[in-house]
Amino acid sequence: MWFLPDDAQREFARSLNALLTAADTPAVSRAWAAGDTGPGRRLWTRLADLGVFALAVPEAYEGVGPLPVELALAFTELGRHAMPGPVVETVAAAAFLDRLGDGTGTAAGDWLPGIASGKTVASFCVVTGGNPYALDAADADAVLVVDGDTVRIAESTGPVQPSADPARRLARPLGGTVLARGPRVTAAAAHAADVAALATAAQALGLGRALLAHTVEHVRQRTQFGVVIGSFQAVKHRLADTLIGLEFAEPLLYAAALGLAAGDAADIPAAKVSACEAAYAAARTALQLHGALGYTDELDLSLWMRKARALRSAWGSPADCRARVLEGARA
Repeated sequence: MWFLPDDAQREFARSLNALLTAADTPAVSRAWAAGDTGPGRRLWTRLADLGVFALAVPEAYEGVGPLPVELALAFTELGRHAMPGPVVETVAAAAFLDRLGDGTGTAAGDWLPGIASGKTVASFCVVTGGNPYALDAADADAVLVVDGDTVRIAESTGPVQPSADPARRLARPLGGTVLARGPRVTAAAAHAADVAALATAAQALGLGRALLAHTVEHVRQRTQFGVVIGSFQAVKHRLADTLIGLEFAEPLLYAAALGLAAGDAADIPAAKVSACEAAYAAARTALQLHGALGYTDELDLSLWMRKARALRSAWGSPADCRARVLEGARA
């Protein structure tokens, strides 16, 4: 499958990159990790103004989607800048409500326009998969919890659980009102999980490219024995391996996005495992080549490295994704 973004898509990605660069996302991420969500919510609104969340919302609810390819482009930029918050979970919630349709009564009409406009931050979790925690549930305006064939809106959350990424605050949703039951809930949840996996893969790809760029810049400046370490053959090989992993993951991501646009989610597990493993490898390379600096919290690089570890297991562990790929190959 051959894919190249068109001019409008490239301009959209450049606009997002410019916005996030000017917003100083490392500072936003550190504030979010410390419990100050104000800067993150303001940036969230600006992203919504560019149409990021509307990409997952159908036109009937004031969105422009669903547009999986544009969503992949947008989340690549969000990953490149380590945007905090439940961005993936919000678009997953939108995909869930859209697919469920009138099974939730007025819920879709109540929340989808708000998601598109950025006024509603949502979290979403599927307990059936063995993950009872929702991301940033305490700070979300709506928390959708799917348990088997039942979906409910959580009323409260338990204590925050530690994460490899301090900006990812996980909590167990408690109580809540049942919105819908039945096989439609299960099917909508499976679709939403696919959208979440695709967005996570895109985040990981952007994150991995940022890690590689930071590391290349560092090895061009750091010296040992009177020469820059970037001239060492071992360093060049490590960076080349990292680049190859990211380059191989990118076409898989866009193939998965194109497939989802056509109603086929079969390529998403391969895209998820490839992008997340490539980003994790980029994080390990960055850690090693930055030396002792790589272990410090003060260095902004740590924001990307920790997120790479967390995204690796979010919305499908490597083992789960590989198992789905094998199941598809046998079918």
